Amino acid sequence: SSGINAEYGQKEFAERLYAKPGDKLYCRLSANTQLMARVAHVLKVGKNNFKPPPKVDSSVVRIEPMNPMPNINFVEWDGLTRIVFTRKNKTLAAIFKSKSVLELLTKNYQIYCSLNEVMVPEDFDIKKKIEEIFTECNFNDTRARTMTNDELLKLLERFNANNIHFSS
Repeated sequence: SSGINAEYGQKEFAERLYAKPGDKLYCRLSANTQLMARVAHVLKVGKNNFKPPPKVDSSVVRIEPMNPMPNINFVEWDGLTRIVFTRKNKTLAAIFKSKSVLELLTKNYQIYCSLNEVMVPEDFDIKKKIEEIFTECNFNDTRARTMTNDELLKLLERFNANNIHFSS
């Protein structure tokens, strides 16, 4: 089999699947789906095609799995996208200053270093390290809703290269 699927569903859900960075409906679902597959809108199905008509329009989308699949750690990817798309209209710098995100990444950093016998520098400051990564990638003023998957992958790679992980 070719692995290509035609999916039928509510119009807004379908639009989220193929939304591009910057589109109003672009979200974590869009980024995740498009990381794993090529998605294209096939046709709109009006509610008047059904008896009784539903309250919403529907769409058919074509989903073709990537071949080969991207060689990434999906748990890490999921952890990053969960954080950046929680408040997709805020800048990454603002999102990563939140106390809960800083605590999570500090804990994960310490666990990673411990498991890999890496010394944690006495003056280690997660906030400063995150700022350095954003500056290095030129992402200080970037918002998740505008980021391509290549940019998200670059960010993930830079975090991981600095022993900062999104799963423990």
